[in-house]
Amino acid sequence: MKIRSASIWVALLSGIAFAQSSLAPDPAAPSVESAKPTLTIPAGTRVPLTLKQAISTKTARDGDPVYAETAFPFVVNERVVIPAGTYIQGKIERVQRGGHVKGRAEVLIHFTSMIYPNGYTVMLGGSVENTPGAEKTSMKDSEGTIRQDSDAGKKAETAAGTATTGAVIGAITNGAKGAGIGAGIGGVAGLAIGMLSRGADVRLEPGTSIEMEIQREVTVDASRVSSRREVVVRND
Repeated sequence: MKIRSASIWVALLSGIAFAQSSLAPDPAAPSVESAKPTLTIPAGTRVPLTLKQAISTKTARDGDPVYAETAFPFVVNERVVIPAGTYIQGKIERVQRGGHVKGRAEVLIHFTSMIYPNGYTVMLGGSVENTPGAEKTSMKDSEGTIRQDSDAGKKAETAAGTATTGAVIGAITNGAKGAGIGAGIGGVAGLAIGMLSRGADVRLEPGTSIEMEIQREVTVDASRVSSRREVVVRND
């Protein structure tokens, strides 16, 4: 009787062990996660964007958010990887106003995330490569710093204009000698105006075309890349 009971227990334990081994995942078998289809956006990819809000070095602060939207779909191997209308979010890393005597206005923007029309969000590292839609600005460095063009010529023109005005007034009041004195006074006044006034600010209007460069490779879930916007309906 004892031998029979022992045989039954051995059979039961063997059956449990077999069931556990059948349920355990095979390390050699590909997991569901690894089998997920992916698409890769290579580093160096340039994506045209449209700015969604105004940015000015007069009012912007370090850390302020930046919002943009893709203006054209980006395609890899005949597959749309970034559809038009994808939201791009970033922030202002550094902002500098134009100086009174020297130093031009600058703003550095980095892009940090990409939100597809269906809500799928991907983190990225992006910088401004070009600002074809912004006037009187240029790119300062490889980081993506946008710099206002120099207005030294405008300040010199102001100084020259005040000198001429001073000369005319001096000539009217004291002849040739007064013209020289007036020109000198006017020139000094023009230089003072230039020193008191700041350089022009960088200003990017809503709708400005900018070009983003993706700085490092980005992998996206191919099954979640969609150009459709998902609407969530709540039944409260």
